[in-house]
Amino acid sequence: MAKAGIIGGGAAGMFAAVQAAVRGHEVHLYEQNDKLGKKLFITGKGRCNFTNACSVEEFLQNIVSNGKFMYSSGYGFTSDDIMEFFRNCHVPVKVERGNRAFPATDHSSDIIRGLERAMKEAGVKIHLGTRVRHVLCRDNAAAGVVLENGASVPLDAVMVATGGLSYPTTGSTGDGYRMAGECGHTVTERKPALVPLETGESYIPKMQGLSLKNVTFRVMGRKKPVYEGFGEMMFTHFGVTGPLVLSASSYIGKSGLPWPLDAQIDLKPALTEHQLDERLLREFQEARNRQFKNVVPELFPARMVPVMIELSGIAPDRPVNGISKEERNRLAELTKHFPLTIIGTRPFREAIITQGGVSVREIRPGTMESKKVKNLYFIGEVLDVDALTGGFNLQVAWSTAYAAAAALDGKDRI
Repeated sequence: MAKAGIIGGGAAGMFAAVQAAVRGHEVHLYEQNDKLGKKLFITGKGRCNFTNACSVEEFLQNIVSNGKFMYSSGYGFTSDDIMEFFRNCHVPVKVERGNRAFPATDHSSDIIRGLERAMKEAGVKIHLGTRVRHVLCRDNAAAGVVLENGASVPLDAVMVATGGLSYPTTGSTGDGYRMAGECGHTVTERKPALVPLETGESYIPKMQGLSLKNVTFRVMGRKKPVYEGFGEMMFTHFGVTGPLVLSASSYIGKSGLPWPLDAQIDLKPALTEHQLDERLLREFQEARNRQFKNVVPELFPARMVPVMIELSGIAPDRPVNGISKEERNRLAELTKHFPLTIIGTRPFREAIITQGGVSVREIRPGTMESKKVKNLYFIGEVLDVDALTGGFNLQVAWSTAYAAAAALDGKDRI
């Protein structure tokens, strides 16, 4: 049996520690914070959407970067497996809309406590407030770690589970990327992902706080849309946010296209352009003697009304019966293609996940072991793997952690 060191006490690190320890290995978990699972604690606004109860095929489809890499570990440890694990840890689970799985209590602390209990029962040695500075490598093999205080700890295997750069207040310092680089690994460009987007138009902040439901959000690329999705989004003082926008941000990052990017919102996706024109015509005929500004509130949310009037180019006091077909078409075009210009993302501190990381070309997909350095493993967000919202990113953590822990079975003490 091996003596293994795991760097990072987040989702991947804690779960790998449990799985390695129950296999009889001596496991040391190093966490620089004074408590475990700080990012897990705030996940899903404190409710912790810890996986998605979907098929493995659907899980793989929701991975934005390097889904093929996750094929082996995704099938090796599934969402059913992690839900069963937590039930066995006395953490009841529930599945909500979109197959999102949560602890039944809606408290992320229950997930953390479940992992802590499992580690304690398995005999994991936890070192809180202990920062690892370097991975010790000898003869192209991991041989231990060097702590912040200069102490060297000899180990048979090292797992790097340090997370990414998102939510830096939780301890995401990017140390794992530095360690990977020191060991000869390629680290791809890192970008904030699942993050709100900033827009250039002055009229967007005027609608701050307005949520749009059942709309289509489209971000244009050079020849075709980079992203198109149906759902909810919200205007803010800096631009846009919400489920549609967060998903779009990941695909924008993946595209590598430079800012700015043109985007548009279809405010009435259930209607074709012809049906919308008929609806406008009907509204205008019923209110033909009223002023334009008094009819627009029947078509759009209140906070959007002044903006729609401004962008339509139709005078607010204009009688509806005086609006030409060309002007009506312009309003229809605005409704189906409401314009906004995306000029960038919000910073890492507002991102749910990091896009980019340790190149998966240099990692064995079945075991998470480095192809360059024997007995060195990378698991969780530190890898160049990211997925959409809905519990998929945490499933990446569980699946990669399980694969690495299982691979230790072939390791013996040096």
